[in-house]
Amino acid sequence: MYPSKIIDLFAGPGGLDMAATALLIPVIGIEFDADACATRRAADLETEQCDVRHRGPGHFQDARILVGGPPCQTFTVAGNGAGRRALDQVLTLARRMAGGEEIGSLLAGLSDERTGLVLEPLRWALDAIKLEHPYETIVLEQVPAVLPVWKEYKKILEARGYVARCEVLHTEEFGVPQTRRRAILIARLKDANSVSGSGVRLPKPTHHRFHKHGKAQLSVIEDELEPWVTMGQVLGRQAPFEVVSNYGSGGDPKARGRRTHEEPAFTVTGKISRNRVFRTDMKSRGKDDWTRIEDHEAGLLQTFPANYPWSGRAISQQIGNAIPPRLGIHVLAAALDLGEEDVKAALKRLETWEPPILVPSPPESPTL
Repeated sequence: MYPSKIIDLFAGPGGLDMAATALLIPVIGIEFDADACATRRAADLETEQCDVRHRGPGHFQDARILVGGPPCQTFTVAGNGAGRRALDQVLTLARRMAGGEEIGSLLAGLSDERTGLVLEPLRWALDAIKLEHPYETIVLEQVPAVLPVWKEYKKILEARGYVARCEVLHTEEFGVPQTRRRAILIARLKDANSVSGSGVRLPKPTHHRFHKHGKAQLSVIEDELEPWVTMGQVLGRQAPFEVVSNYGSGGDPKARGRRTHEEPAFTVTGKISRNRVFRTDMKSRGKDDWTRIEDHEAGLLQTFPANYPWSGRAISQQIGNAIPPRLGIHVLAAALDLGEEDVKAALKRLETWEPPILVPSPPESPTL
């Protein structure tokens, strides 16, 4: 068991927390959304329901590992684009924060306040350094558009005694049955006692990358990588099917992407219920042939346990916002220099996880 505790910022319904739990690492998550907190309570994940901007490392002094996935809505292609438009401004604010400036009023001036939340993990990391109790390890994830921000983090942290790497990972290369790309940052103190500080590694792929029109997957014998995991393998539907995306393809909103049951899903978003599913073993297709991806199926595509206790409202949005726990296991294991056997054991624990038996409690009001 890794001895240090994790503090998870923007913890959502528990993607990284489930990964940490499977790796036997204690974790506490900070989450503002009442619905995500309802799910977390049902899963018995330690939670503080509050705004991360109103907390700091001094409130969680036993946590030596900082992780987090700030809200992506303003940076994602499917979002409003405010974060992408403000990218240069965000990078400038990161540098000014690193220089010791108080930038709260400048963050308040952004067109969408969620954009500035991408700098909250940096504030936590810098504050921990000021307290002379820096985090041993930092792990952050976001949509690919945030990679330039993680590269700026890398420069700032390396100037303060860390070694760091950042890169975009493809989730299907780690056994996740969907094509989801995430920008990952891993940073580690050079003199951290618990792990080697000589370098940082990113997780190595275990499965093939998906290619829609590429050649058939190579065998395990040829390159030691497993085939990508398909929707059909995890959803258990009894007939072959095809999914028609809610989003356009190739810049054409009318050209809906299509995936069969023998392929990974499209990126699971909060709008996944708008994707349409139809059986492909029928000679003709009518209105009654169409179905939708249910919430529990979306959870499976995100690699949450089949019996995960989704609670509250907006469940599809909770699922879409989460990092796949399976990816989280691989990333945390790489960040903490854990071995292949640790990963295998964690994946087994995730697969066999059972929800706790809890007495229901009323939802808490967020701490402002």
